[in-house]
Amino acid sequence: MTWKRNRETEFERKLRANDREYNLSFTYATNGIKTSKYNFFTFLPLNLFEQFQRIANVYFLFLLLLQVPPQNTRTTTSSGVSLSSVWESITDTAVRRNRHRSDNRVNNRKVEVLIDGKLCSERWMDVKVGDIIKLESNQFITADLLLLSSSEPLNLVYIETAELDGSTNLKVRQALTVTGALGDDISRLAGFNGEVCCEPPNNRLDHFTGTLLFGDHKFSLDNGKVLLRGCTLRNTHWCYGLVLFGGPDTKLMQNCGKNSFKRTSIDRLMNVLVLCIFGVLALMCAILAVGNYLWEINKGYQFNIFLPREDDSGGASLSAFLTFWSYVIILNTVVPISLYVSVEIIRLGNSFYIDWDRKMYDARSDTPAEARTTTLNEELGQIKYIFSDKTGTLTQNIMTFNKCTINGKTYGDVYDYLGQRQDVTEVVDFSFNPLADPKFSFYDHSLVEAVKLGIPEVQGFFRLLALCHTVMAEEKSKDQLAYQAQSPDEGALVTAARNFGFVFRSRTPESITIMEMGKQQRYELLAILDFDNVRKRMSVIVRSPEGKVSLYCKGADSVIFERLNPSCRKLMEVTTEHLNEFAGDGLRTLALAYKDVDEDFFSRWKQQHHKASTALENREAQLDQLFEEIETDLLLLGATAIEDKLQDGVPQTIEQLAKADIKIWVLTGDKQETAENIGYSCNLLREEMNDVFIVSGNTPEEVKQTMKPDMAEGMVFLPEKILGKVGSALKDEVVSGEYGLVINGNSLAYALEEAMELEFLWTACMCQAVICCRVTPLQKAQVVELVKKYKKAVTLAIGDGANDVSMIKAAHIGVGISGQEGMQAVSSSDYSFAQFRFLQRLLLVHGRWSYLRMCKFLRYFFYKNFTFTFVHFWFAFFCGFSAQLSLEMSYWTAVNTLFIVGSLLLYFGVTFTMYSNGLFRLFPSAFSFIGTARNTLNQSNVWLTILLTSILCVLPVLTYRFLTILLWPTINDKARQAKAAPPPPSKRTRIRRGSSRRSGYAFSHAQGYGELVTSRRFLRRPAVSHSSHFTPMKSTSSFIPMGRSAGYSPTDGPHNAKAQGVEGTSLQMYRIIQDQTL
Repeated sequence: MTWKRNRETEFERKLRANDREYNLSFTYATNGIKTSKYNFFTFLPLNLFEQFQRIANVYFLFLLLLQVPPQNTRTTTSSGVSLSSVWESITDTAVRRNRHRSDNRVNNRKVEVLIDGKLCSERWMDVKVGDIIKLESNQFITADLLLLSSSEPLNLVYIETAELDGSTNLKVRQALTVTGALGDDISRLAGFNGEVCCEPPNNRLDHFTGTLLFGDHKFSLDNGKVLLRGCTLRNTHWCYGLVLFGGPDTKLMQNCGKNSFKRTSIDRLMNVLVLCIFGVLALMCAILAVGNYLWEINKGYQFNIFLPREDDSGGASLSAFLTFWSYVIILNTVVPISLYVSVEIIRLGNSFYIDWDRKMYDARSDTPAEARTTTLNEELGQIKYIFSDKTGTLTQNIMTFNKCTINGKTYGDVYDYLGQRQDVTEVVDFSFNPLADPKFSFYDHSLVEAVKLGIPEVQGFFRLLALCHTVMAEEKSKDQLAYQAQSPDEGALVTAARNFGFVFRSRTPESITIMEMGKQQRYELLAILDFDNVRKRMSVIVRSPEGKVSLYCKGADSVIFERLNPSCRKLMEVTTEHLNEFAGDGLRTLALAYKDVDEDFFSRWKQQHHKASTALENREAQLDQLFEEIETDLLLLGATAIEDKLQDGVPQTIEQLAKADIKIWVLTGDKQETAENIGYSCNLLREEMNDVFIVSGNTPEEVKQTMKPDMAEGMVFLPEKILGKVGSALKDEVVSGEYGLVINGNSLAYALEEAMELEFLWTACMCQAVICCRVTPLQKAQVVELVKKYKKAVTLAIGDGANDVSMIKAAHIGVGISGQEGMQAVSSSDYSFAQFRFLQRLLLVHGRWSYLRMCKFLRYFFYKNFTFTFVHFWFAFFCGFSAQLSLEMSYWTAVNTLFIVGSLLLYFGVTFTMYSNGLFRLFPSAFSFIGTARNTLNQSNVWLTILLTSILCVLPVLTYRFLTILLWPTINDKARQAKAAPPPPSKRTRIRRGSSRRSGYAFSHAQGYGELVTSRRFLRRPAVSHSSHFTPMKSTSSFIPMGRSAGYSPTDGPHNAKAQGVEGTSLQMYRIIQDQTL
């Protein structure tokens, strides 16, 4: 495809607004997408290529070709290869057809595009780079856009990024002031001719660099001014954007994983077995061909007397050559075509067991488990690594305000007069607050009383929560507020402040309006010092209605405590103890602090802040320095403790999977602190671990140094000489102790480079738990591919959002959870259910059972077919290696079909019937359990079991006694045998004639015995005494027998050779007398 070629050669992107002719000269990709790997012309060759990934299909095709030459008269049935191939092609066609339909739906969506000075409705696939498009609220973003203007003040827009990072919380983007002035004026937008120079297409969702040249000025562009495809516009009436990347060049498509052909380890093992069987088959055919060659040389000339060949030019060599290929066809049952058909039937049955499992049914969402593929069931029992998303997979993505500590006192737990914690179910009454959220629950009444009493520290605590955030409020009706937060943490904190009397009502770019205990207050918003991974805190600077300037800050306790005023040392120690208690309960904590800012100092700081925010170079460094300058000498208010509710049974499931020696890696887009807290909550990280290593380097050297922790004395790390080289599978290092590893997205980008990927994998595999945070969807897939490449283990990826699709596609098995983030993960998965806890049953029960069933079936099947094949092989030594069949193939086909298909149907039918609830309702008398002994003895199968057991127990003893008497008889045994021995048989012994495929009468050239029989002469043996004048064993040379009477057999030599000491029959004596009389 063209876009791949451009991506390899493109180092920077240049485009001009409203100039299609200029932009088309760069041959940028259009906005159309194609997720299916087939089209009308490539379906047949690509599908056949996947079909012949199975070595057996190649073998069956070879058999078909062998039957084409007319010299080969042997045929076999090979319809199974076409049947299985056609079935797989049909199912694959259905899947790809759905993908084509989905692509067509997306490509044919409509959007308004500014063309020739007016808005025109165009299909998404017709949008070009450099076009200006208009979007409205709740509309999907068409392509990667540079935000130009919006309907909101200060040109803000609010977007939902669930398709990209799985988060349903709103994000804020803001346009440049110079483009925001264009507004929705069509004429001014049509005249906009700005030129953009930016980075080439890449997969980094959190990074963008570029410049806009408009007029005589150049403006810096960053990620905060870009709208990415896959997002949804929220709470914004309209906005205009300039298309930067389209279709496959967008960051969403750059993060989409490739569709791979998934095959199980049993399929790969069967390929190896088939290759080995090919070798055995070739050896057997070679032995039989050599046997045919020797037989043709030694006996073949005699056979030509009876049945001359039409063309004998090749002689024994040609006969041996044809015999070799004939036996390749005859012995084809050693690799049976029905094997794959039977395997697919068993897999289908195992899939039904998963679909019907009531223990994997979620009644709350009415969602059963679903096996979306039938080819990977037995692979579930071989899982070694699980890669899991966090939000919506391990957690419910629901945050609740649980506890807090204010001015050295904790709230949230209720204690009795003895200091013992009590379990209280009485919820605090918030009826005094008409704006309280009815869904919010809290159990400590003392905190409400402290708020009502007007304690300054308590009210300041909740005032900070109501002001220090980026939440958007939407008033749906009177006294009905709905909050849209960038993170669920912020939403939970603002909701808590709302219930305790400090209600956030609305915000503008210049102000924040809150209700303080029923009184409305408007605070002037002077600055927002936003959160990032390095700062680990957020601050706002506001001016109160009284005119006082204050800074409110919340963030990680380790960061906040470093910036406290020395007067807070004692309070900090008490708060630290409370934070340790909260962390022990698995709660997520934030420390809160504030300070009053001098007016003159703030004026000077504000000027420097404006200068730094408009700088084109080192902007972030200058802003960080200013933030550090003002966020000092803070006064501690307290800390919050939020519970991120896990899904039911998550800790227990992780514990059971760990006991099964399955390693779990969590790959999440959340921030590091959130990921760590969830790791402790779900028992992935534990306090008992020796250490948890944090990798957060900003350079390759820092990352490499951090990934070499001193885990144990004498620990041997990966030798430098093999780093970066592709070798065999890495073995797990034995570590004394338990360790955890946490790595962020920036460090992971360096760790996944070719020079460092092996060292990262080596270090991660020595840890009991690995958590990767702030990772992009493509990085999730890269981590999975890294483990697949070097560990040679079966991997499973589980997630619930669109950002997990690439990871699900990359793993050997993908599992989708139908959660709050849509059905994208389910659509791309191999298995789906509603709760993470069902993964335990899927792997440890269904996976194990499916694997054991398949292994037992394969053992029996290969045994059966080898037995049948060796019958033909052994029979070749009795038919002159002439490639004759010992058993009729139609008989074998019927028996094989009856016993294989019939046994499978009978097994599933009986199992389904015996465990069906309907059977117990229809025939309750057949399943009575009263009087167990009587009911048991009344059942015929019990007596049959007793009889068979008795026979099986007695039979070995009888066999042993028989063999002992026969092979090693005692004196008494010999005496009994002599006494019971029958009289010796007569010497008159009939000679058996060997059988032949053709009638011996047809080849007889001598005169027959018809006349003799009809004359009734010499029908009895004459009483001839053995005198000297008669010699019975002598014959003259005048009689030369021909044909069958000559005693000739093509395999056994002379057929009627006379045994020594055996007298002739009447017919033989007649011929001898006749000879003597002549």
